[in-house]
Amino acid sequence: MLSVIIPTLDSERLLVPTLAALVSGATEGLVSEVQLADGGSRDDTAAIADVTGCNVLRLEGSLGARLKAAAAAARAPWLLFLRPGIVLDPAWIGEARRFIELARDGARAAAFRRGASAGSPWREALAQAMAALGTAPRPCQGLLISRQFYDALGGHDGSAADPEADLMRRIGRRRIARLTAAAHLASQNT
Repeated sequence: MLSVIIPTLDSERLLVPTLAALVSGATEGLVSEVQLADGGSRDDTAAIADVTGCNVLRLEGSLGARLKAAAAAARAPWLLFLRPGIVLDPAWIGEARRFIELARDGARAAAFRRGASAGSPWREALAQAMAALGTAPRPCQGLLISRQFYDALGGHDGSAADPEADLMRRIGRRRIARLTAAAHLASQNT
């Protein structure tokens, strides 16, 4: 039902908490595969992927090109793009499933609520206030999108300076639903 795509580059420390949060989604049948779009890691990213059953696509090129190639290789009709170090609340499974079931036309996407991180409390308060005012979601909140809609948009742009933010901009704020489950940034010391 859902392919998770995570871009990696020497991401072993941040990858572990992200993958741990996805285990329950796999056991409940929501996550059918995890694709790592790896840009040439020299750390133990590949070993972690092997132990956890992730597919590693070793790809050269820009972040946008790697994400687009991983999306093309994904088998599920829905894609979830996550950055390494993002940890989803346990409620993400039910919310994602509900969103997928209700998004019949597939011409919408969803992002998770921005959760707390190891950053400054003032920075977090500002981020929450901006979200309440209706600012556009950011790539650190993840992106849940149907493959059909992703392909219709042309996927990630390999030449964009920030291909994840560029894709969210092209989707448009009004077509990105806000899920109430949070996406937290894991501590760098994980």
